Amino acid sequence: MGGLAHYIEQEGVATTQISLIRLHTETIQPPRALWVPFDLGRPLGVPNDAGFQKRVLVSVLELFEESAGPVLKDFPEDAPVTGKQDAVWTCPVNLARKKTDLDDADALRAAFKKETVELRAWYDLALRKNRRTTMGVSGLDINQIVAFIGAFIDGVPVNPRQDLSLAYTLNFAVDDLKAFYYEAVATRPGSTPPGAAELDDWFWGQTVAAKVLLAVKDRCLQKDDKMMQLLGKLLLVPMSQVSSEDRGQKTEDRSS
Repeated sequence: MGGLAHYIEQEGVATTQISLIRLHTETIQPPRALWVPFDLGRPLGVPNDAGFQKRVLVSVLELFEESAGPVLKDFPEDAPVTGKQDAVWTCPVNLARKKTDLDDADALRAAFKKETVELRAWYDLALRKNRRTTMGVSGLDINQIVAFIGAFIDGVPVNPRQDLSLAYTLNFAVDDLKAFYYEAVATRPGSTPPGAAELDDWFWGQTVAAKVLLAVKDRCLQKDDKMMQLLGKLLLVPMSQVSSEDRGQKTEDRSS
């Protein structure tokens, strides 16, 4: 977005933006930017805090008053802490189960499907409670997503979206899958809402879905298609989650 801002400004339209990664913004030098010390994916801080979010928006809009740029200012507040700091968040579904053989594609797919079925009631509760969802970019329902992603474990499935390339359909399906999981587990009544880091640790450390995505990542890296290779290298699994040579063993250790 910082690079795009330069082109927009050349057409005479002033721009401003929120920056979550200061180093990137320092390099790109957009005309106006407000750096915020929040988790990635949360440019306004935390959900459901309208007062705090308004202060962020006002701060980024105030950059229009600067006479010259590039301008990069720091937002002076940290995001509010949600819930009690000494409370421990737990997943509403006990996902602990016997070890799944990563080399047995059928067993892995079956465990993957079972896990999403267990979480479906919690996702539906989140949907009723929040009246919105970030799931839907793929245009597929959760059953279609599970079947589609699971088919990549040992083959190449038929693309359910003929208007998109297979790589884009996979990328969107993975985004929806993670939205389904994150929204499902974050809605447990009476519990402290989990932070972004807690959600990531839970998803990548305890779910069968994470095992499936790691297997799909390896399949993508074996393809000749450059977009599929890009998915495997950078987009399907965060680099922080594949630093270990034996991520699968870590998953089992955490869930046992």
